[in-house]
Amino acid sequence: MSTAAVDPHGGYCAATRTYHSLRAPIPLPPPSQPLSLPSYAFSFLPSPLPSHPALLDAATGEAVPFAAFLAQVRALAAALRADLRVSRGNVAFVLAPPGLHVPVLYYALMAVGAVVSPANPALTAPEIARLAALSKPSVAFAVSDTAAKLPPGLSLNAVLLDSPRFRSFLQGPGDASVADADVICQTDPAAILYSSGTTGRAKAVVLTHRNLMTSLVAPAAAATADVLMLTVPIFHVYGFVFCLRPVMAAHTLVLHTARRFDARVVLGAVGKFGVTRLAVAPPALLAIVRAAEKDESVVAGAATLQAVLCGGASLSTELLRRFSQKFPHTCVSQGYGLTETTAGFCRAIGVEESRRIGSVGRLSWGAEAKIVDPGTGVALSPGVPGELWVRGPFVMKGYLGDKESTSAILDSEGWLRTGDICSIDKEGVLFMVDRLKELIKCNGYQVAPAELEDLLQTHSGIDEAAVVGYPDDQAGELPLAFVVGRSGSNLHEAQIKDFVAKQVVHYKRIHRVFLVDSIPKNAAGKILRKDLARLALHQISSKL
Repeated sequence: MSTAAVDPHGGYCAATRTYHSLRAPIPLPPPSQPLSLPSYAFSFLPSPLPSHPALLDAATGEAVPFAAFLAQVRALAAALRADLRVSRGNVAFVLAPPGLHVPVLYYALMAVGAVVSPANPALTAPEIARLAALSKPSVAFAVSDTAAKLPPGLSLNAVLLDSPRFRSFLQGPGDASVADADVICQTDPAAILYSSGTTGRAKAVVLTHRNLMTSLVAPAAAATADVLMLTVPIFHVYGFVFCLRPVMAAHTLVLHTARRFDARVVLGAVGKFGVTRLAVAPPALLAIVRAAEKDESVVAGAATLQAVLCGGASLSTELLRRFSQKFPHTCVSQGYGLTETTAGFCRAIGVEESRRIGSVGRLSWGAEAKIVDPGTGVALSPGVPGELWVRGPFVMKGYLGDKESTSAILDSEGWLRTGDICSIDKEGVLFMVDRLKELIKCNGYQVAPAELEDLLQTHSGIDEAAVVGYPDDQAGELPLAFVVGRSGSNLHEAQIKDFVAKQVVHYKRIHRVFLVDSIPKNAAGKILRKDLARLALHQISSKL
């Protein structure tokens, strides 16, 4: 296609009704060149290595210099190969909280061609077993507190990151050429992350080395911001990518390792370590605003903060306004992406783009997008809302072992259906409108109604169940259940909530239960969730 057909101001091509990124190209190697993500990332590091730390623990202040980081990665890679017999294509399940050893582990595994598969350490044992059944790992890494949750076959031989054995792996003789023992292709799987896709239960998203290469090159406008504090989970694609990116950019990564998010503590760490960029989820941004409104001193202590990076869910205009009042010299940069797109493929870069309230920025380099009518698949004109489809080198390889789900979201031409309703204006700026997905976004996490409905229906007193989200100022949305009891059952709300809470991670817990005679469905038997959502709002409002 001729570049003359692409509008230089917004990237729109009227002939194809497709948007193209206008960002500067990134230095990706030829796709056919054998290369792993670690080798690619480390090729960007300057010589001599930077004097500032590569990693910092916000809770303890412990620092890992760049030289030590590289030495640990090489030593661990050698140990993985020699002691644990980990090799190209092996899946490594990781069940651990944030810590300085985790980025080292991620890089070392990928350096030997293994596939990193991190999961939420707060999940229950049955939930973890279901994820492991999807990815079929041959080795597991955990900590003392999480190892017991692993399936029996994995827990017996799990390597504990807080054990003397693992520490000895980091101190062993490193070999800079260990990653060259196997030829690693850019199309090889590098990570398996877990997502609910557009609907339904968890799926294993396969991301390649090239997917990660595309997503890890930091935007040029962020090059001067050299201290990133990460407060989001590093098993989630948002945190996973940001866990890897700072090292590649020769920046310092400050890891928030505390079990709970405390806005005052985080802002204190910003001042203590000179943090310039802070990566958070929307509930954390709200907590920061509330802390600042209660105590002006926390704002003064965070004077180095230039930008807050926020993803996982939309931010309200009111929250952005309140933040700007307290932090007038800090911009909030929103982005948009999915696990299936290796995190964000659209982001606001710089102060000017971040001022576009309600937008999530412009397409990243290599991205193509179109807005289509969800019913017909016909591409729409600029400014008209429809379902966002995207294509680019960051799009996943597919769902592991699930061709049907892969083909439902990814077509033969490489277009990924996001399931989100968006619009793109004439300047190429993307705005979120609504979503087709039935997923509930609770504290930045995805909660699949189908999973909770299946669980509820295992209760001996429940015939049918439907789960929807209802708005909450702090969490974004909270799961709510409509339940049809079986004849003769003696159900009550507390009992049902407790039944679910014992079997799921905290953000999947049911917060309200309505006992009903029937659940509205269409002619095909599909639950009418919008009707239920409206009913929920009415019921809750009437009780206030």
